[in-house]
Amino acid sequence: MFVLQVAIVLLLAVVAVVLLVMTVQREATRSAADRSFAAAEVFAHAPGIVTALKSPDPTAELQPRAEEVREAADLDFVVIVDKQGIRYTQADPSLIGERIPVTQDLQALREGRTVRGRNETGSHTAMRTFMPIRDTDGSVIGGVAVGVRVTSISAEAMKQLPALLGVTAAAVIVGTAGAVVVSRRLLRQTHGLGPAEITRMYRHHDAVLHAAREGIAIVDADRRLLLVNEEAQRLLDLPADAQGHRVSELHLAPPISDLLASGREATDEVHLSEGRVLAVNQRPLDGYDGASGSVATLRDSTELSAVSGRAEAARERLNVLYGGSIGIGTTLDVTRTAEELAEAAVPDFTDYVTVDLAEPVLRGDEPTGAERSLRRVAAAGIRKDAPFTPVGESVVFVPPESGAGDLKTGRGLIDPDLRAVVGHVPGHVPGFGFRDVERGRRIVEHGIHSLITVPLCARGVLLGVAGFWRAHKPEPFEEDDLEVAQELATRAAVAIDNARRYTREHSMAVTLQRSLLPGSLPASSFVEVAHRYLPTESGGVGGDWFDVIPLPGARVALVVGDVVGHGLHAAATMGRLRTAVHNLSALDLAPDELMAHLDELVTRMDDSEVGEDSGQSVSGATCLYAIYDPASGRAGMVRAGHPGPVLVRPDGSVHLPDVPVSPPLGLGGAEPFETAELQITEGSRLVLYTDGLLERPGHDIDFGLDLLLDALSGHPDQDPEETCRAVMAAALPVEPRDDVALLVARTRMLPPDQMAQWEVPPDAAAVPQVRAACGRQLQAWGLDDISYVTELIVSELVTNAIRYGSPPVTLRLLYDRTLICEVADGSSTSPHLRRAATTDEGGRGLYLVARLAQRWGTRYLPRGKVIWSEQALVDGTAEPSEDATDALLDQWSDEVL
Repeated sequence: MFVLQVAIVLLLAVVAVVLLVMTVQREATRSAADRSFAAAEVFAHAPGIVTALKSPDPTAELQPRAEEVREAADLDFVVIVDKQGIRYTQADPSLIGERIPVTQDLQALREGRTVRGRNETGSHTAMRTFMPIRDTDGSVIGGVAVGVRVTSISAEAMKQLPALLGVTAAAVIVGTAGAVVVSRRLLRQTHGLGPAEITRMYRHHDAVLHAAREGIAIVDADRRLLLVNEEAQRLLDLPADAQGHRVSELHLAPPISDLLASGREATDEVHLSEGRVLAVNQRPLDGYDGASGSVATLRDSTELSAVSGRAEAARERLNVLYGGSIGIGTTLDVTRTAEELAEAAVPDFTDYVTVDLAEPVLRGDEPTGAERSLRRVAAAGIRKDAPFTPVGESVVFVPPESGAGDLKTGRGLIDPDLRAVVGHVPGHVPGFGFRDVERGRRIVEHGIHSLITVPLCARGVLLGVAGFWRAHKPEPFEEDDLEVAQELATRAAVAIDNARRYTREHSMAVTLQRSLLPGSLPASSFVEVAHRYLPTESGGVGGDWFDVIPLPGARVALVVGDVVGHGLHAAATMGRLRTAVHNLSALDLAPDELMAHLDELVTRMDDSEVGEDSGQSVSGATCLYAIYDPASGRAGMVRAGHPGPVLVRPDGSVHLPDVPVSPPLGLGGAEPFETAELQITEGSRLVLYTDGLLERPGHDIDFGLDLLLDALSGHPDQDPEETCRAVMAAALPVEPRDDVALLVARTRMLPPDQMAQWEVPPDAAAVPQVRAACGRQLQAWGLDDISYVTELIVSELVTNAIRYGSPPVTLRLLYDRTLICEVADGSSTSPHLRRAATTDEGGRGLYLVARLAQRWGTRYLPRGKVIWSEQALVDGTAEPSEDATDALLDQWSDEVL
């Protein structure tokens, strides 16, 4: 009984001690947990903690502070980790940088939850709190774990127990130690979760498996199906007892079965199973706490695949339209634009394209819309052997009989099955006017099965027809395809119409320009001329021109000019300037005077056009004007902003004459024009050109000039025509940006035996002597037929010079294609024809000269003037009778004005 009482007392004592210890332990544990939570909360919200975590070296900033707080607050540990659980602080520095081993803490950290628990080690127990550290935007960027030893708190309580209770305390300690061992084992097996947490996790796990819209299947290392949810059973059509069976026993489709059995990693792989399109993801389980096998998720993407297919088709159509928008209409050439339409549609949209245009469109004319014969201008396809009508041949066009296609609005037609064309469906005609049954049969045999025909309409006028043919794709054309074809055709039709109108305007401009340029150059005995003119292909017609103008005294004027700009305005301005040069040359002005008058004309033209608010002006022009005199071999030249001439000597050497350059025409005329006098050796070639021959992209004018000089030098035996060919072959740019005009003239001199000159004394008695000398010279030249007429002209001109002019008086005869008579004197006054009164005794001599000569006129010299006349070498008329001569002379008289 004693023993029993002792046992009972001892038992009660033990129970009391146990209760005391448990109470103290509970309070100590709660205190440690509260201190751990408070410390973790202070760290998680401490100023600068976020900045330290974002710093390049968080450990350097956080480790000293954490150790200082741990030692000062008597904490067991302070561990700060990042979002992946990598330690930044640790009492043991060797563990810094390693991942914390507690999986649930990492899961809680990622979910932003705070975890409270205990850590049991061989020497002590610690209450820990694991709290997430949040950024300013609320996102989790790390976590802090703080532990407080329970033993350090319990020791204080244990000091109050009497020493006599040592045995009881020992018993309590033994019991407590046993409880600790059991507790640690349970914690290890349940990963620190309590029963409630385990129950809640199981419920969530079951709910996820059954409620998820994705199929989940877990396969072990032996390739047995461990777990499968209802969605996976539905997608894979698995039996209810599928779990526990090997994957190979489930009779799944080979791709799915092979994937599940392999256990390999897969991401969004698409497989077919039971008529469904499944997107499968699979991950191996190796490394997850000894787990093995793999887990796969399956998602039904059947509807998504269909939508994706339609979206892909729409994307391809948009790409075709985008390509057409940037690829059609890049040039102003009708044929090239049609080819661009074909290239834009093949092969992304269709397999073959044909484009047929009305004949007037190709010429630049306005089509009537009633054309029944089109010209095939473009064809493109994936193969070259398609049996279509070849490019360049005519195609019969017949408008559709039904209202399916609208020619004016550009509405096209779809023929989904071309096999009906070859006679299977009587009366069926595909597209617009396809009547060639034999060719249709060959097209169908080639594999082409579907056709879209779209009219090319612009401004309500039919320009042509485009055909889109499908062969390789088995699906026929649909309404969506028709919309794409119509959009391409509309873009092409606008571009073709623009190109047509440009062709018409360009043709008109070229025709105008050609009509304004010299058709054939006048023949000359002393200048052999060849020329080239090349209009630019890109900028429209320009204002370049050249001319050769015969002048009195067997002289020849050579002209090259360039009007700024391109187009009809430049061509028309060029014509006006060329006419002005002709008219001013007829006045026999000196080169500098002629250029001054031309400059004034361009200025007036600019002023008048600006005043009319036309929006266009000449804006300047350049010109080079040269007069060659074969009697002296000299040439006077003046240039206004124009490239200088090149002189090729008879020995083949090249020389650049020093001709002073004046400002371009139309810039105000403040500076005088300066004439350069050159002595040209007989047989030399004078080369005049415009700047289009020298200009090259990426090079300066000197580069083009060097090419020109190289082409001219070293060829002494070339004639002007050969020189033009050589220059155009060597110096012409590949793609000239401006018009090119080239004029080559080889000079000859008037032989001395074809020229006679006399100094006439200022005495009327010298006239008979001069007449006699002229008669003898004409006889020596074999011109007896015109001797009488020439003597009359010489008599009148010399008499007028002696009577009305001033010394010295000179007579010169030039024998060329015509006989030229020149009488020079020192006076600057010029005689003019006027009607003579019946009572006048004289004044009819000048009319006699005008009557007997082909031409006559006055040329001014720096000192005096020259009165000249030209006669044909063969007298086509008989000598005038005395009565007829008197009657004519009664009508006119000449006076000095």
